[in-house]
Amino acid sequence: MANFFEDNDDLQFLFDHLDLHEIAAIQEDDFTMTDGPGSEYAPVDADDAVDNYRRVLMIAGDVAANGIAGRAEQVDQDGNHLNDDGTVTLGEGVRQNLKSLAQADLMGFTLPRSYGGLNCPTTVFTMACEMVARADASLVNLFGLQGIGETIYAFGDDTLKKEYLPKFCHGEVTGAMALTEPDAGSDLQAVGLKAWQDDDGQWRLTGVKRFITNGCGDVILTLARSEPDIKDGRGLSLFLVDQGPRLKVRHLEEKLGIHGSPTCELVYDDVPGKLVGERQLGLIRYVMSLMNGARLGIAAQALGIAESAYRVARKYANSRKQFGQSIEQLPAVAEMLVDMKVSMEVARALTYECARICDLDNNNQRVLETNPPTDKAELKKRKGDARSYKRLNGMLTPMCKYYSSEMCVKVSNDAVQVLGGSGYMTDYPVERHLRDARITNIYEGTSQLQIVAAVRGVCGGSFEKRVDEFEAHEYFDKGLHELKTKLVEGKGRILEAIGFIKQHGTNYMDLHGRRLVDAALVVYVGHLLLRQAVKSEHKAAIVRRFIETGFETLTCNLAQIMSGDTSAMSEFELLAGPVPAA
Repeated sequence: MANFFEDNDDLQFLFDHLDLHEIAAIQEDDFTMTDGPGSEYAPVDADDAVDNYRRVLMIAGDVAANGIAGRAEQVDQDGNHLNDDGTVTLGEGVRQNLKSLAQADLMGFTLPRSYGGLNCPTTVFTMACEMVARADASLVNLFGLQGIGETIYAFGDDTLKKEYLPKFCHGEVTGAMALTEPDAGSDLQAVGLKAWQDDDGQWRLTGVKRFITNGCGDVILTLARSEPDIKDGRGLSLFLVDQGPRLKVRHLEEKLGIHGSPTCELVYDDVPGKLVGERQLGLIRYVMSLMNGARLGIAAQALGIAESAYRVARKYANSRKQFGQSIEQLPAVAEMLVDMKVSMEVARALTYECARICDLDNNNQRVLETNPPTDKAELKKRKGDARSYKRLNGMLTPMCKYYSSEMCVKVSNDAVQVLGGSGYMTDYPVERHLRDARITNIYEGTSQLQIVAAVRGVCGGSFEKRVDEFEAHEYFDKGLHELKTKLVEGKGRILEAIGFIKQHGTNYMDLHGRRLVDAALVVYVGHLLLRQAVKSEHKAAIVRRFIETGFETLTCNLAQIMSGDTSAMSEFELLAGPVPAA
């Protein structure tokens, strides 16, 4: 039988290459959880934990390959149905998929065992999300919304945890995060949905939310304005809302792709809600945490779509004969396929580096808040680590979401090109992959917004500090050493460009943000791939190709930054021309 974990050499390589033992130790509190609910399933040491992770991924790979993937085309065709009473009936294939995931005990992936979860780290969950997305990109939107449960666990009180987390773990409920409004898209500080308390002290929510993924779900985390006199993000709180008669889906969006994922417009008619955490921290703390997890999930979704599209293109190019040979032997097609493969492995290296840092960041914060070390030296070290991980996570999360989603769109588009006319037809799934791919660089923050966030990490010292650590690693292979030398040179030129940008202000930083982030990606991921290349001849070829071609782009991007050109802004009216009349 097929298995989307077993058949993915790169995913298995990363599973072995990443230091999952380090993550397991902090995830499992150094294996001290020996009593209480779920403790009978707790691993005894790091080897046991990593073996458990592999077994879980094998199960996820089996469900994805032998159940979900076979239903993907029908799910795409069927979509979901809006009922007259404002409820939504999910498509038959979607319901079967959710049932199969629940039966495999995969719906409480990262939640503690005490609530019925698997207590897997984010890195392992991200791998599962990639495999689910490879099977059906739309389903990972529902599967990936396990972050709703994580948010309740991190910030909710014990009453909320006990009531809702077991339901998430057993697949009894699905969730959604309702953030966006008709007049508050990317600018969440403008959220206006009203939260007020009635005479009994019950919170009630009134207003409209738009573009809500799985807005028909059972548990909706809703960002609302609890402080009417405070107009910015400080006036927003987070509320848990149960699906009920006062919450209706007014409209189901008709979309280009991900048809199995219902995107809803919600109307709140004095809907009862439960405050999550403290007032006024809804956006500042809780939603930002939730969105970071969601952005990593989109990177995994992008990887899954690209993997599926690439496999179709590679098989087709190998079997399709033109001019007396397989078309993969034509130089133009061969280069296209190679570039697709390299960019996928680059995105995967960056995404799982981000997931690893995410695990270290989240777990360090958890330990400091719930069980801080009594030894002063250890406490000081953990606090320093927590600050470093937080800053690095703040740079890597938008960076990997940006790169992976842009990669996904290009790989899916190139897959259609490899198949030619056949790729444009519904006979092959690549047209669906391209339609599904196009949302990845839009939702949970467009690529442009990810760049704005990432470039501040690049300019703020996180990039330089981490790359300094990479440069301390020595390579005894001559070829790898030469590639490292090139990366050292690249970092020096990037730091020079950062200095230039800082002299020209924030607008200049944002104008050239993509160029700087792209250059930083070459150096950062180049170091990640160099470490992988020590263990694999294939990875050595990947890193050579990536650095040699990427350095050309780096040189061009840095030259443009150093030119001082601002014509896109200073001559906007002249270059863009008048606003079209029709």
